[in-house]
Amino acid sequence: MTLGEDLPRLWNATTTTSADRKQIVRLVIKEVTLDQKRRRGYVWIKIVWQTGSTSEHWLQRTVQGYAQHADQDQLRQCIAELNHLQKMDGEIAAILNNEQFHTAHGPPFSGKMIHLLRKRWRIPTVKINGTAANPPRWPDGSYSVQGAAAILGITPQTIFDWLRKGWLTGRQLAKGMPWQISLSPEQAEALRARARRTTRFNREAS
Repeated sequence: MTLGEDLPRLWNATTTTSADRKQIVRLVIKEVTLDQKRRRGYVWIKIVWQTGSTSEHWLQRTVQGYAQHADQDQLRQCIAELNHLQKMDGEIAAILNNEQFHTAHGPPFSGKMIHLLRKRWRIPTVKINGTAANPPRWPDGSYSVQGAAAILGITPQTIFDWLRKGWLTGRQLAKGMPWQISLSPEQAEALRARARRTTRFNREAS
């Protein structure tokens, strides 16, 4: 009787087995009804207790996609507002996790998830230069793709190729944002020489 007055302690005791827990459930609950169709993204639970009384509960559930997500509209609005405040995808993910938003599938939000959601909902990428064209160099001295291409005498597509190969180093504040490419005078000279050799080789081969 004493243990029955403190079910959480009894339930969590190391000496309580799985079989014991099943028996406890049978002693206090007569019937459970579940319904996943009453409200998007939630499961409705009705419990009939052995005393004859009933209680109803709502629990948010994991879903297959965001079209079924319980908080889809609120989530989309929150991401759009944070994006408007110039927040990066990683920052948005941290804020959503801190405010107890849930992803469709269960794990916490990540910057990559936010990027995919923005693409799904057509929320534009935050640009460090707003809607203006990329300048040759950024305020911190790094180069844009266009600026690096001009100083090296190659095409912007070659810049992307060299970034992929690791011949150039750069960073993006978030996926989809302009590249900020680090390029010292010595590196620029070496890469210009590489470009000249490649052009000469291609000319001779043709």
